[in-house]
Amino acid sequence: MRTTGNTAGRLGLVLLASAALVAVAPPPHAAATGAVAARPSSDAAPAVTVEEARLDKDVPRRILADSGFDGVAPAFAGALRGAGSYAQAERAAARHGERLWQRAVDRAQGRGPAGGELSRDDDRPLYWARLAMTRELRAWHAESGLSKAAGVRLLERLESASRGQDSMSSVGGGRDKGLKRIVVTGFDPFTLDRDIRISNPSGAVALALDGTVIRTADGPARVETAVFPVRWGDFADGTVERALRRALPRADLFVTVSQGRVGRVDVERYNGAWRGGFGDNENVSETGLVPVKDPATQPQWTRTTLPYAGIVAADTGRFPVYDNTSVTEIPAGGTAPVVRPDGPTPGSAARAGGGGDYLSNEIAYRATLLRDRLGLDIPGGHVHTPVLQFGPGNTDPATGSVTDPVFVQNRLDITEQIRTIVRVAAKES
Repeated sequence: MRTTGNTAGRLGLVLLASAALVAVAPPPHAAATGAVAARPSSDAAPAVTVEEARLDKDVPRRILADSGFDGVAPAFAGALRGAGSYAQAERAAARHGERLWQRAVDRAQGRGPAGGELSRDDDRPLYWARLAMTRELRAWHAESGLSKAAGVRLLERLESASRGQDSMSSVGGGRDKGLKRIVVTGFDPFTLDRDIRISNPSGAVALALDGTVIRTADGPARVETAVFPVRWGDFADGTVERALRRALPRADLFVTVSQGRVGRVDVERYNGAWRGGFGDNENVSETGLVPVKDPATQPQWTRTTLPYAGIVAADTGRFPVYDNTSVTEIPAGGTAPVVRPDGPTPGSAARAGGGGDYLSNEIAYRATLLRDRLGLDIPGGHVHTPVLQFGPGNTDPATGSVTDPVFVQNRLDITEQIRTIVRVAAKES
């Protein structure tokens, strides 16, 4: 998930899961569509969010039906109707959220029935089923008589459980002694108003790797994963830090992943403390300094500690891999943004990291800042996957299929290459 700047302001390149910032118009795959707005006030409590409203379109319904995930939300709604208290509703949210995550992981890793014709590696059933569940939860809460704060807590519980964040927090908690422990994160699909069929390869990576053991020259390493929302507000509210604060101290390596440029993989060297304003999945725009706790000690830049030289040198797959050192900064004493191909200069203000000025740069910034604030001496940083593309003849969102063989093979190849990159990083660390 990356963005790029032009003279009119920051727009988006495409993800995650999460290359150089150049002063040109965004490429076609990142063009913003639809209006964006300032973040709603905390008092706003829409019955249906912008994301949830997209469920009424044909593509999400087909994805859910073709994967067998169309029964997830109705089952959850039934559990909520049977809840006689907040505690029972919270248990339902946690239990059904965990089931959804595990079901998506199992499907991606070939366990259990496929549930439909959609390829097993697809990350989209998890995304749309979760939104169907949150919509059911909002509807139930509106009739429940519970406080607004209770509704927020229930949504947070459902989100963290269904994204793998709860299980990831147990990394290294006494299990699997002798294993290295690796944390990998991905993202939801995004830019859905441009093409609602979009999948995010970083989310597919998370599903494919969760709970797996990677064999390295130094022994086995267990991978724990989670996915994050493409929403500015969740990041400002600390979703990254809540999920990673327990996991990182127990990990030997972490890799945040998102979708980036066409035809290439980038290991992002520097991350910037700046939000560029590209609209999120709620069509909300945020521009300014990345909001963190203790802003008085907030650096403008953080950097990767991944073994980028070893990753770039290794034969990891079909896509070329680059050590991306470019950033956009306002130099000390200056007023205008400048692209620096070799990283930031002393005293400069960030305007874009190597991974842009969108939420992929931000998760990299937040994760590496957390690493540094916790005093952890572990390798970690961000990797951008290639853009996931549909096959020839299937590029029109209005008439195209939700999948095709080229699309599936591209996603499988990206997933396998990131798996190999993680293995190389574990070996080199």
